[in-house]
Amino acid sequence: MNAATTPSAPGKARTYLSGVQSSGLPHLGNYFGAIRQHIELPLTDPAEHFYFIADYHALTTSRDPEELRERVRETAVTYLALGLDVERATLFRQSDVPEVHEITWLLSCTGGMGLLERAVSFKEKIERGLKPNIGLFLYPALMAADILAYDTTFVPVGADQVQHIEIAQDLAASFNAIYGDVFRRPEALLSREHSKVPGLDGQKMSKSYGNSLWIFETGKLLSKAVGRIATDSRPPEEPKDPAGILLLDFLKLFLDPEDHGQWCARTLAGGPGAPGYGHMKQRLIQAIEERFAPARARREELLKDPAEVDRVLARGALKARARAVAVRDRAFRACGLR
Repeated sequence: MNAATTPSAPGKARTYLSGVQSSGLPHLGNYFGAIRQHIELPLTDPAEHFYFIADYHALTTSRDPEELRERVRETAVTYLALGLDVERATLFRQSDVPEVHEITWLLSCTGGMGLLERAVSFKEKIERGLKPNIGLFLYPALMAADILAYDTTFVPVGADQVQHIEIAQDLAASFNAIYGDVFRRPEALLSREHSKVPGLDGQKMSKSYGNSLWIFETGKLLSKAVGRIATDSRPPEEPKDPAGILLLDFLKLFLDPEDHGQWCARTLAGGPGAPGYGHMKQRLIQAIEERFAPARARREELLKDPAEVDRVLARGALKARARAVAVRDRAFRACGLR
């Protein structure tokens, strides 16, 4: 391309963007791997922050329209209850920004098939028995558009999502190699700790795998969920390697390092003072109840005022769509559309 037709390059201001899929109730993996970071970042960095509820992505598995609408609202309420400052961050529904589909098509026309064929997430879901559909295969391309539509600098994600960021980088590079400096290269921003949370069965926590624990679970249902965490039949007094005990991995999410270290030391030493799995489960239940009690109360208040939640999402959509339209138009001009 010559200088006269090269589109304006993306700006240099920092922009953070990430999303949470609305296919189920937000769980501990969502919180520790992403949501907590999303809430803390706007308080420490005055850059722009965009966080979306991925209802388009949820359609790869969701088949109940009313349930999907409820899950979208629940996800929005979760962010607000946990403390997202909507004066500093933009919260919106993915489906309120249809331009991401136009950008997905542009990226698909210049990207290689191999990128999607190598996607680990797709392979894992197939291995888990999920029936593949076109949307599940194209998922990383839509995710790339989600990221690139806002001139994103950093994507706060869990470790399991890093490949999707790399795919976005590659798709942006392929388009830019043909049409000039159109899309900004995004970078993954991993949480310093707890970026990969185990599920109740020891595998990655996921709504799709049925091994998750809802952030706001409480009472008997919480006790029942924690009771499902995988253990073995070894007695409490038998010395055990803490690294092989799933309950200690969960406790690490909630306890301070000194407290957690004591639990590990007593487990390793064994003997009469060693904690049994029942003790660990009771401590975990207590820690979860204490951590999320204030947010549970805020959630109940928000559920009583759905109009306010709708207003927050509407304001977020206006700002997010304005950015996506500008990026979409820049890409259209570059490749000769309109």
